[in-house]
Amino acid sequence: MRRPGGFVSAFRRCGSVAGVAEPLAGKAEPVAAAPEPLGPRFARLWAASTASALGSGLATIAAPLFVAAHTHSPLIVSATSAAAWLPWLLFALPGGVLVDRVDRRALMVSIDWIRVVVMGVLATAMATGRAGIILLDVVLFLINSGEVIFRSASQAMIPAVVPRARLERANGWLVGGATVTQQMLAGPFGGFLFVLAACVPFFVNAGTYAVSAVLVSLVAGTYRASARRPADDRAHPVRTELAEGFRWLAHQRVLRTMTVLIGLLNLTLTAATAVLVLLVKERLHLGAVGYGTLFTCEAAGAVLGSAVGDRIIRRVTATWTIRIGLLIEAGFHLTLALSRSAYVDGGMLFAFGVHAALWTIVGSSLRQRLTPPEMLGRVASTGLFISAGGNCVGALLGGVIATRFGITAPYWAGFVVAALVSAATWRVFNRGTVAQAYAEPVS
Repeated sequence: MRRPGGFVSAFRRCGSVAGVAEPLAGKAEPVAAAPEPLGPRFARLWAASTASALGSGLATIAAPLFVAAHTHSPLIVSATSAAAWLPWLLFALPGGVLVDRVDRRALMVSIDWIRVVVMGVLATAMATGRAGIILLDVVLFLINSGEVIFRSASQAMIPAVVPRARLERANGWLVGGATVTQQMLAGPFGGFLFVLAACVPFFVNAGTYAVSAVLVSLVAGTYRASARRPADDRAHPVRTELAEGFRWLAHQRVLRTMTVLIGLLNLTLTAATAVLVLLVKERLHLGAVGYGTLFTCEAAGAVLGSAVGDRIIRRVTATWTIRIGLLIEAGFHLTLALSRSAYVDGGMLFAFGVHAALWTIVGSSLRQRLTPPEMLGRVASTGLFISAGGNCVGALLGGVIATRFGITAPYWAGFVVAALVSAATWRVFNRGTVAQAYAEPVS
């Protein structure tokens, strides 16, 4: 339900970049006069991202089904989940350095072909009856290690592929494609394919990575962040470049605030969703179909938000998109803590889906506008790292809080955190700050 991988991660305070003057407090966020086409390069990148998202969604559904067919141990099941999450904590930060050092398109193509081979090995082992849970866990670890870097590189490529004025529209298309394929199509399709044979979803997943590799390779141009030579990389070790990225981020008040904010909100959201199946059963008295329908409501909201997000943001401004989103975060937790109506909860999840899509669009677009091209990989990967950390801690914390204080306790805790965060950050996201982001090109 949260923005995948922590997409929403980038804003900056006014005047935080040398040579940029403080805008007038009442200055409005500008609106593009005449929309420019997104262009064929973006179309190929979008198709590649959507195909890859479908394949990843199929594996996400099929992997736990395979594990459950071989064991009833909660520890083994959770180990498979950990194998998928661990790369986000281990490789997000160094992966960002790699993205800023090499040609991003070539890196994405290489990662996709490696994933084709790795997923093909797993699918073939399953087809021949030689696959076990250990092999599955190893493959998930390798696949998600590639996904961490692939996602950072993809986001870093967008500003070089589409016109600056169309970043919101481009990010809306990316959110919409991923939402439809991963959250709406992959579930039933993945289950159907798994019934045919356990190996089929993984073969299809390998095929989607191959499609993605071909499409990305057809995106014309060179996407190296800077004209650095290998000697430059040896002169600047990974630790030094990570420190440089953190120092840059630390001096951006709004971006720094939003990065920490997303980590906190991901923690509370994951804590809430970790026990949602129990809340739905005990308070709403719904079964598996009703539980799945609630997530469909959230996905439908995300699709709507991604389809019209750029128009909504232009109308209400990015500032109020962020601020209203903070209120929806608090309202989400409060509603689930109090409500015993499936219709009310479904409506709240739909609203949350719209908000999540809008925040993804605003956050990704502002990050792409504000971050120097040579730091886009490191800034994006920092957001992914903090977001993943919040997800991992939240998944454990939700169960602990619910066990100790009751099934609604994680939602009350989430409401308190969201309310405090809203009050503490409300004035950070002022109109002048966002106007500056839309008015000033990245140097």
